[in-house]
Amino acid sequence: MWALADRAGLDLNSPYAYVMWAEYHSATSIVAEADGELVGFVTGFRVPGSPDTVFVWQIAVDERQRGAGIGGRMLDELVGRTGAQSIEATVTPDNAASAAMFRALGARHDGDVEETLAFEEQLFPEGHEAEIRYRVPVNANDKQRD
Repeated sequence: MWALADRAGLDLNSPYAYVMWAEYHSATSIVAEADGELVGFVTGFRVPGSPDTVFVWQIAVDERQRGAGIGGRMLDELVGRTGAQSIEATVTPDNAASAAMFRALGARHDGDVEETLAFEEQLFPEGHEAEIRYRVPVNANDKQRD
């Protein structure tokens, strides 16, 4: 997971963080494989005080696999596996691909996506943009549209 996060250009956590994530948050995380190789992952956790909400910490898809719908399928699997009523994530304004993926998740689940400022850029080191919170209402029992 660490190597894929690095290749995908994500904010990189320590390798230990990914091992611990897999150990303690596997019920709210997804991995995607192709031909025995890791090609994607979603790391998430239940929001404290709001157990029906799963927060997506990171989502990565191998560059060679992008555009094949892997990210969306992993999010749909996360909804189904967890029974979440909503998915939350934060996305920087320059990350159009992630924003589109969360909006598409909302469209598949007939949910109006709420976009609000989560964290102002002043909270981060210089050069890091603000983080916009995407709150996507979903229903694991609804039939998803293709």
